[in-house]
Amino acid sequence: MAMAVPAEHRSQSTEWPTVALAVVIYGGWLALTAWHAALPWPVLLAGGAWLIAWQGSLQHEVIHGHPTHHRWINLAIGFVPLALWLPYATYAREHAAHHTTGELTDPFDDPESNYLPRAGGVLHALAWIDATLLGRMVVGPPIRVVRFWLAEVRRATTDPAGVAREWLPHLGGVALVLVWLSHVGLSPLAYVLCFVWPGTSLALIRSYAEHRASPDPAARTAIVADFGPLALLFLNNNLHAWHHARQALPWYALPALYRAAPDAFPQAPRYPGYGTLIVRHLLRPHDQLVHPSRTTPGA
Repeated sequence: MAMAVPAEHRSQSTEWPTVALAVVIYGGWLALTAWHAALPWPVLLAGGAWLIAWQGSLQHEVIHGHPTHHRWINLAIGFVPLALWLPYATYAREHAAHHTTGELTDPFDDPESNYLPRAGGVLHALAWIDATLLGRMVVGPPIRVVRFWLAEVRRATTDPAGVAREWLPHLGGVALVLVWLSHVGLSPLAYVLCFVWPGTSLALIRSYAEHRASPDPAARTAIVADFGPLALLFLNNNLHAWHHARQALPWYALPALYRAAPDAFPQAPRYPGYGTLIVRHLLRPHDQLVHPSRTTPGA
């Protein structure tokens, strides 16, 4: 069973805005896939991308113990593999490690680090390709899928029981998704091209600059002070410093916390909005590829 990220005491009440959001996401996905044939492909692609990225944000919320204090209900909400390629249990385990590591951004300690431990090789070439925001959005999805699957194949040689525990339920869920797609006449290829790839691409906007390597731990988690459509898509996880500091708070409580003390994290990298982030980094890398302080394990 997927574990939630350790955090401060949570309210025992159900967070109904998140429950409503889950109904909108899954209901929207069922409607969009069922009526795909009646929709122009740009509408299908825009809607499919939004729903896949939105569900990824919802899964992140569930990992942090929302929206209820019943773990099995939360698991049922977060488990559904609409994106096909990433088991929820694996995401939950790696995200827990991301939040509990004392070496945030270090590629040896932080499983969600985008930095490399050393230059050269295939990984360095792939990282160079998607170092800009444009590259991250266009080729980032297949790069991450293939890289993740190869890592899971390697993990299967050392922890076969753990891989089976996370992948077998996931594959069962994928089978159910494919049965539904077959029922409504939406081909798996069309689903990947109109839902999974663009949805993963949208999600990568959020993670592109949310952390930055720094000797100062307080300067490693960024803030994008955006309250528009992308903030809704990412469930305010763009206020990332607040999220790391107050993991138990639901997504809809973060904006008020920010507005009450907008300068609470003076060392954090800041962007006034996603428009600024896009202008700065659409064609320019966000940071160096190799982590500045670690080149070998234990260094």
